[in-house]
Amino acid sequence: MDTFGIHGWGMTWPAFTGVLIMLIIVWLLINRGIKNSRAKTPGDKTPLEILKERYARGEINKEEYEEKKKELLL
Repeated sequence: MDTFGIHGWGMTWPAFTGVLIMLIIVWLLINRGIKNSRAKTPGDKTPLEILKERYARGEINKEEYEEKKKELLL
């Protein structure tokens, strides 16, 4: 009779499955946290937002604004 559990690992199948599920959950939480840390923060602006601000401040004219907007949306 095997007194060490499954193949000498010292674990039963339900315990092994539980540990495996917990490891997967931890991995998913860490992976999700990394992705969220790269997410856009309120202070970040898209290139289109920056372009709109430049146009609003008068740094560029309407033609230049429209041209750059087309380039950004391609």
